[in-house]
Amino acid sequence: MKMMNNPTVVNVIGAGLAGCECAWQLAKRNIQVNLYEAKPTTFTKAHKSKLFAELICSNSLKAKRTESAAGLLKAEMQLLDSLILQCAYENEVDAGGALAVDRDKFSYAVTQKILENPLINVINEEVCDINQKEITVIATGPLTLDKLSSSIKSLCGDGLYFFDAVAPIVTFDSIDKDKIFFASRYEGNDNAYINCPFNKEEYEHFYNELVNAQSVELKEVDKSCFRVYEGCMPIEVMAKRGIDTLRFGPLKPVGLINPKTMHRPWANVQLRKENNDSTLYNLVGFQTNLKFPEQKRVFSMIPGLENAEFVRYGVMHRNTFINSPKLLNKDLSLKTNPNIYFAGQISGVEGYMESAFSGLITGINIAMRLSGKQPFKLDNITMIGSLLSYITDPTVVNFQPMGANFGIIKALDEHIKDKKLRNSLLAKRSLDFLTDYKSDL
Repeated sequence: MKMMNNPTVVNVIGAGLAGCECAWQLAKRNIQVNLYEAKPTTFTKAHKSKLFAELICSNSLKAKRTESAAGLLKAEMQLLDSLILQCAYENEVDAGGALAVDRDKFSYAVTQKILENPLINVINEEVCDINQKEITVIATGPLTLDKLSSSIKSLCGDGLYFFDAVAPIVTFDSIDKDKIFFASRYEGNDNAYINCPFNKEEYEHFYNELVNAQSVELKEVDKSCFRVYEGCMPIEVMAKRGIDTLRFGPLKPVGLINPKTMHRPWANVQLRKENNDSTLYNLVGFQTNLKFPEQKRVFSMIPGLENAEFVRYGVMHRNTFINSPKLLNKDLSLKTNPNIYFAGQISGVEGYMESAFSGLITGINIAMRLSGKQPFKLDNITMIGSLLSYITDPTVVNFQPMGANFGIIKALDEHIKDKKLRNSLLAKRSLDFLTDYKSDL
């Protein structure tokens, strides 16, 4: 890639997935970056590690196959040389068709890449005010600290709030192996997941205890803006929508046969690896705001987890994002001040890879701007372009964060009924287009 001789220094606030990806893309184009990170001096309520790119919720980055929306997004990012994706594949743990990582090794790899880059100057301090005269990327994530949040509000008006919940993690050794089986849904001999099968009676007993369990009481300051985000709903909130809701959601048994009974379970809980050593597993879909003793009591009713050792209980925290359709240009710069860019979940994307892609695109766009080129505005036939269009579409009302999905991508000219074939053709069209387009970078 042709390197530029440009003296401009770009400020990137936040060393999460988006901030690290953005800083990396700028540096590889010979642009000096000041990367501000409040850790380890100041932590949010959810962050624990001193490392960059810390994964707070799941360790899964979703599906890899390109005929899935999540897989297509990864393929597009891979074409654009994503740092986050590179580190993820280098620290992958077995998760069937999904890309899951050893979260500590993954974060360490990203941190080392950033620290070793001579064009990235890491500044460990909390940013409280935004210099509107300098090119600045706000990539502080959905847990932006209070002082910076106040500065953002002065630029954008009031933020929108939703609540995000984290799933518990248990030790492998504490699971009763006689009651579980290993399998991935629909994938036969793939043993990536631990499955805890319910019969009808066990499930109904578990359900009744779950919907009547005690949750953590919200603080008064949070009650007024309490709004559960649909994409990461606490298991107990979902359960209260009806006794079969979980059986058609995270506890769905379809695609699974218990080899010990040769029957499909009535309901099924899946556990996914947390690390390469396979010593820790998280409860898939069990984000929760239940009190810790209640989590121990109720989740121990899951077959195989009667004596489970919980090394982390689920927690729930407030997340913040801006009203992007009203505030941002398609290059993710602020309409009222093009020096200010937003990237990551605060910009209105939902998901790990979505956050990383927004940082990637922001870095590329700033580099193109500094070299006198037009922004990298992808067509809606790509997943990246479709996501950018959605979160910056001023006609969108009642905005909530958006993750990768085929519903936002431009339809094929020909209607194809077979979903798998249709998605495969959408993916091929996207990757062919992007392969040609990226040569202009």
